[in-house]
Amino acid sequence: MTVCAIEMTTTAPFTISADGSYAARLAGEGEARYAERWTLAGPEPYAVPLPLAQPEEADSELLPLTDGRVLIHRRVADRHAFALLYPTGAAAGPRTGELQLGGVDAQEGVRVFLLPPAPDGIGAFAVAASDTVTTLWQVAGSAFGPQRVARIPGRCSGGVWLDRTGRLLALDRELEGTAKAVTVDLGGDGRVTPLLQITEDSDDRLLLADPDSGLLLIRSDAPGEPRLGWGVLGSSRPVRFPECLRRGDAVPFAVQPGQALMPETCGVALRLPEGDIGLWRPADRHVFRMTAPAGWLGGAGLFSPQGRLHLPYATPEVPCGILGTALPASPPPPVRVDVPVRSAAPPAPPSARPIPLQQAPLPGR
Repeated sequence: MTVCAIEMTTTAPFTISADGSYAARLAGEGEARYAERWTLAGPEPYAVPLPLAQPEEADSELLPLTDGRVLIHRRVADRHAFALLYPTGAAAGPRTGELQLGGVDAQEGVRVFLLPPAPDGIGAFAVAASDTVTTLWQVAGSAFGPQRVARIPGRCSGGVWLDRTGRLLALDRELEGTAKAVTVDLGGDGRVTPLLQITEDSDDRLLLADPDSGLLLIRSDAPGEPRLGWGVLGSSRPVRFPECLRRGDAVPFAVQPGQALMPETCGVALRLPEGDIGLWRPADRHVFRMTAPAGWLGGAGLFSPQGRLHLPYATPEVPCGILGTALPASPPPPVRVDVPVRSAAPPAPPSARPIPLQQAPLPGR
């Protein structure tokens, strides 16, 4: 799928819009960085460079909106500035338009970062986290520039949307020595409620969620070491820690949507530490391993409702490409065969079961 011939690197983050129609990343190398927008809705992807007169810093953040514009977050002197970039036609050739949105003050010890694309595709949010308090800002989609929407005690990180309306946001909050995922109700004056508490002293973080099925991907040290687990939003069943996900360094980056009320059948894509990709379903007892395509961009990907995983990549030969792969079929369950025994034998050990850990009730969808 080669439709552009722009030099690209494979180290910058690659962010996909809420509806999967656009993506954005920093292209270029060294001090010659510029924003680049990918169009993914169509028979083949294509990229549009969005350079300005001054190159972008390597730590600038990009977030694509569903209308084709790209939000950029820059550190400018003593402020965090936000702007929208978009392509414009001109007699001398394509140029880049820029709409300044304002900014927030940069304070010592405060980390400011963009949240994943909001479900409505137009609004965008940023987190300003200090050791004692975290402020949530809406930086795009509001009428008067950045607006503060919530103040949360403690230092927050992460960021996962729990519904399709953009009302419920999950953050990992560090408070009194532990990290717990909490829910922030953006439609209820920023009210904060617990989301995960597997044990009182465990660090329980939310990595990924699918609003359709309610599937939650969790990392917790409640089993005695950091482990990947899964649960269901709104369920009273305990979080499960499958043995096949025992390696705590795998990172989930995409989950299959559209599986309403069937979280066990949702496909999950994992970035493995060796650089490979793992494909897994909660109903499976093993992880399918596949080799990542050369030039895979930023560990990103997108599942279709039919279980097809789309992976963006860029190489000198194919500078703008998408690789599609189908989710492997689950193996059939083993067939039990009863055979007579001549003498009594000690009972077989019980099969692996979820660890019976307590957790706070999860809010309904």
